[in-house]
Amino acid sequence: MNQYDSTSREFGWDDEIQRDDTFQVLPEGDYRFTVTRFERARHSGSEKIPACPKAVLTVAVSNAGASGEVQTNLFLHSKFEWKLCQFFVSIGQRKHGEAMRMNWSAVPGSGGVCHVCVRKWTGNDGKERESNEITEFYDPENAPQVASPQQKTWTEVPQGGPTPWSKGSF
Repeated sequence: MNQYDSTSREFGWDDEIQRDDTFQVLPEGDYRFTVTRFERARHSGSEKIPACPKAVLTVAVSNAGASGEVQTNLFLHSKFEWKLCQFFVSIGQRKHGEAMRMNWSAVPGSGGVCHVCVRKWTGNDGKERESNEITEFYDPENAPQVASPQQKTWTEVPQGGPTPWSKGSF
């Protein structure tokens, strides 16, 4: 179901295209995440958020049932210090209660567990739309257990069926 893969890239003006996949919204739940891209950007300001720098993160998310990519913004503003702290704790760069300097160069490739929800909104064309958003980055010590797509549990092995190992094979 992953509509984006590790060969994700930008196109040149004269490139050939062929893939007809459409965007799919992931179901709400807890997912393992890995930051695949980090960009420095600027938020120009809005009713709720003053103008400030922002980190635009693209994260690959997966659990046993679904996988995909979600883009999320981390605003570098005191109103969102809690979210920055939450993120850096989740990727292991910070401990609760510690002051730390944000190490953005270590963010790509880092990961943890997050909660993804479905956000509903109305587009400029008046149509109702859905997208995914990350609402929480979990502390690794308290993160829910999330099976990766490759992990199998014993309950997934049919009774009387083959076992996931063979005698003498290592």
